[in-house]
Parts: sequence; structure tokens; C-alpha cells
Amino acid sequence: MAGDVPVVNPWLPQSRPSGGSNGKPQRTVQGGQARVPTGLTGPAAPQGAGVPRPERGLPVARARPGEEHAWWWLGVHGGAGVTTLRRAVPGGRDAGRAWPVSAQSQPVVLVARSSAYGIKAAQNAAQQWASGMVTGIDLLGLVVVADAPGRRPKILQNLVRLVSGAVPRLWEIPWVEPWRLGEPPTSHLPKECAPLARDLTRLTRPA
Repeated sequence: MAGDVPVVNPWLPQSRPSGGSNGKPQRTVQGGQARVPTGLTGPAAPQGAGVPRPERGLPVARARPGEEHAWWWLGVHGGAGVTTLRRAVPGGRDAGRAWPVSAQSQPVVLVARSSAYGIKAAQNAAQQWASGMVTGIDLLGLVVVADAPGRRPKILQNLVRLVSGAVPRLWEIPWVEPWRLGEPPTSHLPKECAPLARDLTRLTRPA
């Protein structure tokens, strides 16, 4: 098992794995049929011992039986963008800012804004998962939603890169001005939503 998981220290800046657990690149094919999801940026499973536990973590809630969904969107803070993503990329359900647990492993996607507060909240959630504080979670990755238009400050970009090494995958959604103005998300989909939708569909498809 240990050989299947990239060995990284997600809490220190360093180079990141560029491919999947077998060492081969995993990339979504643009403009055609994607054969594999976006490649791993960090560990595919909790690391347990050695990962620092956050002082404050997200609560745990029992997933209601009978709910039809492919994955859970877990906003790591208020205003992360879960409602918009749920409409822009159908198939998931809002976890209500709590880890959904049940008798079966639950696929979860973390969602955070690209502000310092949002990224640090994502880091805390990643620590909570990686340290084994929550169980029965199949963490698919993290979606970072732009919190402002324009180029992201370097300090925030470095934070995103750091936290991306603590989660299996990273997806980024740019600023969409019509979303801010209340326009329907499906009417103004950035191109980044397409690979996100393809990845999540393939990652949650029954074997």
C-alpha cells in the first residue's frame, strides 16, 4: 500500500509528483475523449502518523441513506462556492460544511476560495483527512475558486501550490463576473469546468 501513494510532505514547499501512483503522467486529454483523470498532486490516501492535526477541524455528519449523488461538495468555509459549483457541474451534493460519513466510503471534493483565509481552511481540512481524524472518506481533490478577478498574488499562488501537495488532485476555477452578478452558472461556464466534470465522472464511476 505504501508503494502506491506518493511520498510527500504537504506542509513544506517542495517539488510535487507529476503523475499517478505508477509514476506515469495522468492527464485529461483536451478536445477529445479523456482516458484518465487529472494526475495526482499529492497522496491518494491518508498518511496517518506524522501529519500534524489541525487545532480546529470540520465537523462530521452522518450521510442520510437513500440520497442519490455521485460525490459530495464540501465547502471548507462559508462562501466557498459550493452552490455555484453544484449548478455548474451537476452530479454532486452539498455536504453542508461537514464530512459526510456512512457505512460506505463517501467521495468528497473540497471547495475553497483562493483568499488566504480560504486556502488555509483547505489546508486544515487536508490535515484533518491526511492525519486520519476522519475515516470512510474517499477524497478526490480540492477545487480552488478565484476570489477576485485578475492575476493571483504570488503569496496566494504559493499557498495554493503548497496545499495542492496535501490533496490527491487540484482543480482551479477562474473568476466569472456574470456569476457575481447572479447570472445562471450554466449560462457562463468557464472552460475549466469541462475537465472538472469529466474527472469527477470518471473518478466516481463504478468499477
